[in-house]
Amino acid sequence: MEGKKYFATGKRKTSIARVWMEPGDGKITINSRTIDAYFGGLNTKKAIVRQPLVLTDSNAAYNVHVNVFGGGPNGQAEAIRHGIAKTLILINPDCRTVLKKASLLTRDPRIKERKKYGLKGARKRFQYSKR
Repeated sequence: MEGKKYFATGKRKTSIARVWMEPGDGKITINSRTIDAYFGGLNTKKAIVRQPLVLTDSNAAYNVHVNVFGGGPNGQAEAIRHGIAKTLILINPDCRTVLKKASLLTRDPRIKERKKYGLKGARKRFQYSKR
């Protein structure tokens, strides 16, 4: 296990996160920046990213390197969380029950609905005028 890297991808909306994990001291780098520099003052996003590590008590056991693109901060944070959870399964299959119960292994299928012709958006219509 020493020096071995584990890889998985996580997705949410239009965000895709490629996650590499290796034994270390708990550093999380996202797009070559620390988690604090990447998400700034968005503490909820940092908590979302760390959630699988906290649930499996491996917060300071692995270094996490992430390459994420697409979407916004929320979608990216949840994509990273999904990728970390999938990588933890590869490292230790015993974590599966804890992560599955917290529903971190299921990819959230909700995406933006497409705009329809004749309408203003996906469902919004133009104002109706009787006269």
